[in-house]
Amino acid sequence: MLLTRRTVSGLIFGLTSSTLSGKFAFAQDRYFNVESGNQFKPVPVAVTQFAGDAGADISGVISNNFAHSVFLTPVDPNTFPEHVTNPDQAPQMEAWKNANALFIVTGRSAPGADGRLQTEFRLWDVSSGAQVAGQQYVTDPNNQRRVAHIIADAIFSRITGEKGFFDTRIVFVDETGPGTQRRKRLALMDQDGANVRYLTSGDDLVVTPRFSPSSQDITYMAFGVSTDPKVLLLNIETGQREVVGNFPGMEFAPRFSPDGQKIVMSLQDGDSSNLYEMDIRSRATTRLSNSSAIDTSPSFSPDGSQLVFDSDRGGTQQLYVMPAGGGDAQRISFGDGRYSTPVWSPKGDYIAFTKQGASTFAIGVMKPDGSGERILTEGFHNEGPTWAPNGLFLMFFRDPGGDSGPHIFMIDVFGRSEYQVPTPAYASDPAWGPLLTS
Repeated sequence: MLLTRRTVSGLIFGLTSSTLSGKFAFAQDRYFNVESGNQFKPVPVAVTQFAGDAGADISGVISNNFAHSVFLTPVDPNTFPEHVTNPDQAPQMEAWKNANALFIVTGRSAPGADGRLQTEFRLWDVSSGAQVAGQQYVTDPNNQRRVAHIIADAIFSRITGEKGFFDTRIVFVDETGPGTQRRKRLALMDQDGANVRYLTSGDDLVVTPRFSPSSQDITYMAFGVSTDPKVLLLNIETGQREVVGNFPGMEFAPRFSPDGQKIVMSLQDGDSSNLYEMDIRSRATTRLSNSSAIDTSPSFSPDGSQLVFDSDRGGTQQLYVMPAGGGDAQRISFGDGRYSTPVWSPKGDYIAFTKQGASTFAIGVMKPDGSGERILTEGFHNEGPTWAPNGLFLMFFRDPGGDSGPHIFMIDVFGRSEYQVPTPAYASDPAWGPLLTS
């Protein structure tokens, strides 16, 4: 039985719509008005060990998620004032106040009589003493980690008012071997680095995978020993793979439109490169730009009405925005250095980019009109930002050079915290998928 957000057996414990109305307005003021200069304070959440055979594993995954969420922080279990033995009973709120916990998570997880995993959680507000969220899930035991991610998403959303991002996957390029003879395989993992599986054998060189924003399809480029680069479409659930086209002048792998029905890409024509759109079903290709410069790395706005891309039409590599159907392009980047790999946020509020200076590569964001540019992190060879589906986090890869290799990192949109995502070997070109629905 597949765990499905729409069909999973769920029961809300003791809540009405009015219980949650306006409950967490303080969270919005606390973190998301970063430009107002308010001091940032992550909300401490005590994740108690869930009862039942699978309880420790479930609560461990939830705590690990919160530890990397920036906006929530797990309370150190060594400071817990009590051991919760009955997750249905309200904790001793006064004692938890002294432990500086604002919220408490209790729950249980164990196989039921039918062999399916039964998991439930409750979220308690320490200040009011009330239960403010609760849910039960019944699923195949193989979905244990997914249940933990879904619970973490539910809690994150209740406290912050923002969508979760834990129940998502990352497609990336797994790299092994010496720097001059790297074997590059397409791989897939959970957002926390768990459940890695390989999607290609490594016989062909694979680069720049991209997730569809509306499905579990990915597109990527593959280079054979003696063949032109191919753009392939792969459904990671069924394993079905098809060649979208052979493009000898391809510059970068294509990106999907928001509805997943089209892809946009850059094709080389002599000394110039222009942007093209392809309908996935009909394979009809439409030219979008007509420049003598190098236009590349296009990315759709979330409503599909605009494209951001980089171009050297002004003399140096800069970012431009134009209508998705083609037309006049407006330059939006004006800082020192060269800008590349722009990616529009799913929320539409920011465009992420790579910025190359004299000796550093930075990952930054700016508003779609070019204002409000912020550098989130910089160092040697940072590249390839990709957005979480809630628009609050980015992943990118960093290659220090020398005898080492690239690794994937995650950072929040405010640049407050950065950490390395664990991978089996070197890893590059991450692409963040949408929230799972099945």
